[in-house]
Amino acid sequence: MSTPVYIVGSIAYDRIMDFPGRFGDHILPDKVHMLNLSFTVDGLVEYIGGTAGNIAYALANLGERPVILATIGRDRDRYFQWLAEHGIDTESITVSDDEFTASAYITTDLADNQITAFNPGALKHPCRIEIDPDASAGAIGIAGASNLDDMERGRAAFLEHGMRYVFDPGQSLPLWSDDALAAMIEGAEVLIANDYEVELIMSRTGMDRGRLLDRCGAVITTRGEYGSTVTTRDGETDLPAVALAAPPSDPTGAGDAYRGGLIKGMLGGLNLVDSAKLGTVMASFAVEVQGTQSYDFTSAEFEERHRRTFGSSGG
Repeated sequence: MSTPVYIVGSIAYDRIMDFPGRFGDHILPDKVHMLNLSFTVDGLVEYIGGTAGNIAYALANLGERPVILATIGRDRDRYFQWLAEHGIDTESITVSDDEFTASAYITTDLADNQITAFNPGALKHPCRIEIDPDASAGAIGIAGASNLDDMERGRAAFLEHGMRYVFDPGQSLPLWSDDALAAMIEGAEVLIANDYEVELIMSRTGMDRGRLLDRCGAVITTRGEYGSTVTTRDGETDLPAVALAAPPSDPTGAGDAYRGGLIKGMLGGLNLVDSAKLGTVMASFAVEVQGTQSYDFTSAEFEERHRRTFGSSGG
């Protein structure tokens, strides 16, 4: 049986709408203090999403055993059915019958401007964090964006059980106090964030990359189409992005796919640079499709992209 990966994060429905105009054409600059707007959209598409669900989906596609530590709402049936279809267990997920599942309502205009409304719903309630002590040896835990209490309890449980710990603050960054953010970094094998988030973390904590590495084992900075950088005490390694087989469709969820590939490599005993290469390849599949859990690939396709980008099959 494969070693489990415990994922603290969110479960959400993403509801995407397209507005066939430009928001700016309907906003009067001298009336922004009293906005009252209504946009008629072309339709609505719903995608399964959330950081925990997205990372679990990536890991399941790579043959691993993700354990989702998150709270879902009373509208859980579709999400649970989706997870079951992809071999992802739902027993570890906490259910709140008093709330709807977290949901993002995202409207995009013709200029790619977006207006987003996010309802945290069930994420307002703490999830159960239960670690199987018989399976914790070699296990990895990741604390991804969710409510802060779950993330803090997740970190504490991972370290208490001697697990390898990855910290992925993402969209939770504005919610942390400076001291609590620094505490979450302490003991992480990997701190992973995009380039803007890493700069914000350094500004908020007053630590440069050198001082961050006094608290964690490595900093991985993702840069979208420009690749990523793995920074350890031994230096920095820049990795290119993968040349896509199709035009990019939707970058949403690519970061979570990257994290799934990264953790797959770590579980397999690869060093962080080689693990990050797996993450890079995973992200390339995610950006080619709409939705965060819509991509698919064969082993041959994965190996070909890895070989083409990094000169080897990756495993």
